[in-house]
Amino acid sequence: MRKTLQDAFELEKNKKTVIEMPDDYNIFRDKALLDNLRNKIIQNILDNNIPDSKYLTEYINDEIDKALEGYDLSNLERNHIFNLIDNEINGYGPITELLDDKNITEIMVNGPNDIYIEIDGKVIKDTTVSFINEDHIVRTIQRMIEPLGRTIDLAHPMVDSRLKDGSRINAIIPPLTLNGPVLTIRKFKKNLDTIDDLIRNGTLTPYMARFLDACVKAKLNILICGGTGSGKTTVLNVLSSFINDEERIITIEDAAELHLKQHHVITLETRNTNYDQEGEVTIRDLVRNSLRMRPDRIIVGEVRGKEAFDMLQAMNTGHDGSISTLHANGPMDALNRLETMVLMSGLEIPVLAVREYIANAINIVVNIERLSDGKRKITSICEVVDLKDGDIRLKEIFAFKQKGLTDSGEVDGSFILYKYVPKVYKKIKSKGIDSIDDIFLEFMK
Repeated sequence: MRKTLQDAFELEKNKKTVIEMPDDYNIFRDKALLDNLRNKIIQNILDNNIPDSKYLTEYINDEIDKALEGYDLSNLERNHIFNLIDNEINGYGPITELLDDKNITEIMVNGPNDIYIEIDGKVIKDTTVSFINEDHIVRTIQRMIEPLGRTIDLAHPMVDSRLKDGSRINAIIPPLTLNGPVLTIRKFKKNLDTIDDLIRNGTLTPYMARFLDACVKAKLNILICGGTGSGKTTVLNVLSSFINDEERIITIEDAAELHLKQHHVITLETRNTNYDQEGEVTIRDLVRNSLRMRPDRIIVGEVRGKEAFDMLQAMNTGHDGSISTLHANGPMDALNRLETMVLMSGLEIPVLAVREYIANAINIVVNIERLSDGKRKITSICEVVDLKDGDIRLKEIFAFKQKGLTDSGEVDGSFILYKYVPKVYKKIKSKGIDSIDDIFLEFMK
């Protein structure tokens, strides 16, 4: 008498915990058994040479039959297993469907059964997918990075790169991690946010949008700061869209995430060392080289090291209109971090000289935060006023002030325009830009 999957589930129930799976997983009452079946089929395929693609479907079906011999499968059950195996061979294993889901912005694999996703700014644990074991995670990572010319092993236990669709992938394995391999994927958004999108989402107000538009067009130097996942790159992309199409723009990044729509854009990307620990090209190298490429604008995806000095030097020597991001918890923290980076560049420069350099180079600091409810907001737009008594002075133009939380857990707050005519207003006006006159008109009296 042939057994059904139901029979198998009953037999396994005493050994393993029965997991109630949502939606598509309802056909399998015991996910542990599914993992065993999947593992068996995958191993059979890996142990043998995979045939040509035209025979692949038939081959997978044969392997399913071998692994599930003795059990009657419905068409739905067979198709489900087939898709899982197909994802292993032609996709990225268990996370294939997560990568295809447009609503998911980030995927975090902390372990075989410890997978988190970000949707609408909120991080939740996904219990519908899992890896077989840690080797399964590493194998998936290798499959993802192999076409990129990268590798991950004991000699190279860390990789930071991007997939063909632009998604950012970071992976790290033992011995650098103590709890097994970790995989983080920040997905590339094909429908990039516009300034109107940010206004509709409540990230900023129309006044703030118009002000930033004027700052970019007036070629002010802008620094965007915020924490991890706050939306710095999104804001950078949006601000970059305000640049005149006739300008020559050079973008510099570790992994290309900027997607400018202008015609005259040169994209530069760093390069890690090869197997012989040679051939590294850093952001600092690219910033220095960009100065010889006759740029109208230099956009650095993220300042994180010695390149800070070269960027400030460029800003102070006629390359106005530069935009960059920096990881920091606020505007003043951003300038302090910038100061520290310059001091670590290896040049013997007095602290006071560094601060003067920063004060002369940076015009506007934009701070963006991801709030407790998952929503992203520009919480501050400041201008660098001057250097007084050895300290850089900032003055806030716009801000978001949080009052508390609503009953539903959403952040309750409001945007503020300070009764103040910023110093940069004169610079903007000198460029013939009058689009923000009405914003500050009442403060000029």
